[in-house]
Amino acid sequence: MTSSQAPADLATRRAGKLTDTVYASLRDDIYAFRLLPGDRFAENDVAERLQVSRTPVREALMRLQSEGLVRGHFRNGWEVVPIDLARFASLYELREMLELHAVRKLCSPRIAPAVRQQLVAEQGAIWQCAPSDRLPDGLAVAALDEAFHCALVQAAGNPEADTVYRQLANQLRIMRRLDFAYGDCIDDTYAEHRAILDAIARSDAEQAGELIARHIEDSHTVVERLTIARLEQVRAESVQAAPAPGNAPAATPTRRKRFG
Repeated sequence: MTSSQAPADLATRRAGKLTDTVYASLRDDIYAFRLLPGDRFAENDVAERLQVSRTPVREALMRLQSEGLVRGHFRNGWEVVPIDLARFASLYELREMLELHAVRKLCSPRIAPAVRQQLVAEQGAIWQCAPSDRLPDGLAVAALDEAFHCALVQAAGNPEADTVYRQLANQLRIMRRLDFAYGDCIDDTYAEHRAILDAIARSDAEQAGELIARHIEDSHTVVERLTIARLEQVRAESVQAAPAPGNAPAATPTRRKRFG
């Protein structure tokens, strides 16, 4: 590498890190509803707020657009994509189809016992722990939850299904984070994942399929209610700094227990 190449490479790496920083900041603003669905903003506003140039802002926004979180309007700035509950219902249905196929295949003779055993061992080390060892941080558990479901599909051995599922997981991430940030699902998630792994370890396709279907359907039901409640709460807080007496925000719905 020549002396002229080194500064150029360093500048490229720094620019990449700056884009990553802007991307993470905007993504977190969207996930936390500091930027609401339907909000419009300009690149200059973001650049000024984050004290960066427009280039990393634009690159970060293009990444967010590829994930379906924002969309650009020609000569009219950017918009946080409105939450379309009907679209998310379709995505959850597709998720259930892919995961049902995956767990049933994992329980079948088409999958080598060693593959099944490795999956159960690796995921069991996370989810089959004592209650006192469970993580209390909802967003940390959300990341582990996504990794768990991705691992199920990957272990089933269809690379095309795995690619589609990971794209789907990206689109559903905002809903998953809502579930874990504002819902009451951490203990249920540990219990449900443990039961799913137990069924896979026994090669019980029927039980594994029933458990994964109920797990996804219940999560969808609760996260839809959470989305509506959270949007109403954030919008109410933006109208008035403090709620008037007797007008406290609605209680966050909790997920019903499914395993004893």
